[in-house]
Amino acid sequence: MSAPTQVPALEARGLSRRFGGLTATDDVSLSLAPGARHALIGPNGAGKTTLVNLLTGALAPSAGRIMVGGEDVTALPSHARVRRGLARTFQVDQLFGGLTPVESIGLAVSERLGHGADFWRVAGTRDDVDSEVEDLLLRFGLANDFDRPARTLPYGRRRLLEIALALACKPAVLLLDEPAAGVPEGERRDILDALAALPAEVAILLVEHDMDLVFAFAKSMSVLVSGRVLCEGAPADIAADPRVRAVYLGEGGDG
Repeated sequence: MSAPTQVPALEARGLSRRFGGLTATDDVSLSLAPGARHALIGPNGAGKTTLVNLLTGALAPSAGRIMVGGEDVTALPSHARVRRGLARTFQVDQLFGGLTPVESIGLAVSERLGHGADFWRVAGTRDDVDSEVEDLLLRFGLANDFDRPARTLPYGRRRLLEIALALACKPAVLLLDEPAAGVPEGERRDILDALAALPAEVAILLVEHDMDLVFAFAKSMSVLVSGRVLCEGAPADIAADPRVRAVYLGEGGDG
């Protein structure tokens, strides 16, 4: 008797987005298994962020479907997709600068658990919230900065806080849109360590230009060029593909 087919954590089927006469995403299909570590790479203007915006509900597709855990979420807004297990970070952080890490994470955890704005009235009195906040602060190296307003944190720490906030939603799928963008070289190791420490059961889709980070993290990759998937495969296969070297890395190729 054959084993049951595993339902993808995230799946895009024939996803397209047109802006007038411009096709930014063209018939893209993508499937992430639970626990996947998948990178999406491509040159500037390839349509990577448009694809992430389609997957998360920031944009509506012109054609195609999006499935989360086997459920069709194509018509659902972003907040409803978060409740179904799809979270993301952004190229530019979306933090509330006046809130500290403990306040930001506490609000996110409290909202997910149904306590909502009660967090402000009962802060420090809910063991379920407090223990999770402490775990996330420690996991992302933010314990020493727990009471500093987010706007005063070094940029790398702010990126870590954004990942912590996304993880506070307890996602089954986490989309990371250029988490190392703008992070000083000395702080990039912290980003890589944080990615390595993400829960094994969470499927990760990483969009990133830092190839050292990509190849250290990803187990599989897709290359997007002009809105279409050029190729998919293991990192070693992608690195050796002459089409990738020609189109993405800017080297001459055979075709």
